[in-house]
This record gives sequence, C-alpha cells and structure tokens, in this order.
Amino acid sequence: MPFLAIAVAVAAGLVLSWLLRHVVLRLNRRLTALRDSSRRARVPLRLTLCLLGVRIALGLSTEDSPWRRAVDQVLLIALIAAAAWLAVAVLLILESLMLTHYSVDVADNRRARRLRTQVSLARRVGVALVVILALGVALLTFPDVQALGAGILASAGLLSIVAGLAVQSSLVNVFAGVQLAFTDAIRVDDVVVVNKEWGRIEEITLTYVVVHIWDDRRLILPSTYFTTTPFENWTRRRSEVMGTVEFDLDWRAPVEAMRAELNTLLAGTDLWDERVGILQVTDATSGFVRVRILVSAADSASLFDLRCLIREELVRFLQQEHPQALPHLRWETVESGRSQGWPQQPQRPQLDAHPRQPSDPNDSQLFTGSIEAVQRSRAFTGPGEQAFEDREKTLSAHD
Repeated sequence: MPFLAIAVAVAAGLVLSWLLRHVVLRLNRRLTALRDSSRRARVPLRLTLCLLGVRIALGLSTEDSPWRRAVDQVLLIALIAAAAWLAVAVLLILESLMLTHYSVDVADNRRARRLRTQVSLARRVGVALVVILALGVALLTFPDVQALGAGILASAGLLSIVAGLAVQSSLVNVFAGVQLAFTDAIRVDDVVVVNKEWGRIEEITLTYVVVHIWDDRRLILPSTYFTTTPFENWTRRRSEVMGTVEFDLDWRAPVEAMRAELNTLLAGTDLWDERVGILQVTDATSGFVRVRILVSAADSASLFDLRCLIREELVRFLQQEHPQALPHLRWETVESGRSQGWPQQPQRPQLDAHPRQPSDPNDSQLFTGSIEAVQRSRAFTGPGEQAFEDREKTLSAHD
C-alpha cells in the first residue's frame, strides 16, 4: 500500500508540474524568452512537487513509527532543499525576463547597463538570502537545534558583535558592492581607467569588481576600491568621448592643406560622430610647429581607431605631398672675414721681441697665452747659441 501511494504521488507531481508550466507559458505567450528561461525551473519544480506528494502519501498510508519519522525527516530536508532550488531558479527567470527588454547592443545603452547591474546584484543578494534561509529552516527541523534556540537568541547580541568584528572587511565589501549598484557609480560594460589601466567593467559582485583590460587581462579589485579611490569613468553619463592627435612639424608645414585633408578623412569614415573635428597650431617653439587635431567619436573604441586612422593618413599625406613639412634639424656655416662684412678681429699683441720660428725644435706650445707664460717657458728651452760658442773657445784655448 505505501509503495502504491508513493507511485501515485510521484505521478501526480509530474503531471502537476507539466500542467503548471504549460499554463504559465500559455498565459505568457508574448514572452518568447520565458520558454527558454523556464527550463531552469523544470527539474526543481518536479522534484519539489514529487517530494511534497510522497510526504503526504506516507502520512496518509502509514502509521506513526520510528522509521517513518526518520524517513519524514529526510523527506522534509530534501523538500526544503528542492524549494530553495526552485526559488533560485525563479529568481534567474525573473532576471532573464527583466533584462530581455533592455538590450545593451544599442548606441545609448546607459540605462540598460544600469538596470543590468542592479538586477544582477539584486539576484545575487536574493540567492544568498534563499540559501541562508534554507539552511536555517533545515537546521530547525532537528529537535536538539530547537532546544538550543532560546540560548542562541539570548546570546545573539554578543554573537553579532563577534561576527561583525570577524567579517568586518567582508561586510564592508558587501555594502560597497550594493552601494556601487544602486548609486550608479559604475555599471557593467562601463569604460574605466583604474591603476593606469584602460578597460571595461565585466562583472560586479557583492565583494569585488572584474575589469576587462584592453589586452584581455582581468583586473580584480575589491568593491571598496571604487568607493574610496578616485578613478576615471568614460561612460558615466554618455559614451561619446573626444581625443587628440599631435604632430611636431617643420615651420613650412602646410596647415591649410592638412586641414582640408583632415576634413576629407573625417567625411569618409564612420568612426567619426560629426561632433568635433578641428585642426589648430598650438605651439611654435624649439624649432618645431605643433599641430593639434581634436576629434570625437561615439565611444572610446571608435575614438582609438579614428586617432590611428588620422595619424596614419596624415603621415602618408605629408610624406607624399609635402615632404618639406617633416621635422628637420638645421645648422649654418658662417665664413669669417670681410667677405661677410664683419669687422676684423684685433691682432693679439706680440709677446716676445725675438720670437722663435715655428721650425725651432725648442719651440714649445706648453706655455702660451701671456707674457708671464712665455718667460716661464724660457727656463725649459735649454742653453742658447752663445753657450755653445763660449764652449768652443774654451776648448780651442786648451788645445
């Protein structure tokens, strides 16, 4: 008899779950996304209804006994777990339905990204609460735990203080994550610059934020970073951004021709959003003329490609059409003398009344530049011609 009741209960649960899903889909035929997302709740719904039917069937077909109480305890815990699974699946279905109406694949997707961030965090909070409640209810099914309930409630104040001190950093990150979601400081797919790294917000959780760096790296930051540290959000209000391209050119740079070439480039590309496109000379010092181009684009990725395009095309334009505008380094050689109409330099005064000829082997360039230096140099020239003549006379006298 109990086995037949259990079989009937399982069959009734399966039929009831099929009817519920069929009715829900029939009443919401316009929601095409519901059919795909509702598959997540198919298994937990069947399991919940079957466990509920089996528990009712055992209660009606069997008498109270120790084995029945043990089986009933197991079925109750399984039913709580299945119900929690079903609740989580329902939260996932609601999230999918809400996000279906707000696509991020549009030009102005700020509102959609904001809603996606808030719904995602709300779903995570809801899942955490469901899991905690399911564990609490499952523990309360044990008589010993119920007996300890009064003592636990009495010491709840002390335990809350100890737990708060133990998980202070985690709780701070949790509250920071909720603050980020509902204050609209950052959203999923926002373009940010953090730690001198450019990237997009890929995921926002209760405790950390994942930033997808431009080179496919992931930067994991705690939620408190975005509430305590300044950072750049390029898409806070709107995704349109502006950027510059600079050239250091020769003074013969054809500014008007470059401006005309820039206008031609901007008119022929879809990267430009037609808001800003100007060319100006911002500096003319240190031998170069600095040409600065300011352009705008619909988003940061398009702006980067647009700047690269302008830089490449204008470099090619200058190389082919105006090579004289490329940077040059100049120097001039100046001829001395009267050929340039300059006054002659004054002659240096003669330092010695009887200067030695350059061919003199005793001539030294070690002491030069002043009269005192020439006089000092005489001490290093050796004996003169008179000394040699006196020596010859002395030798002749002895002979």
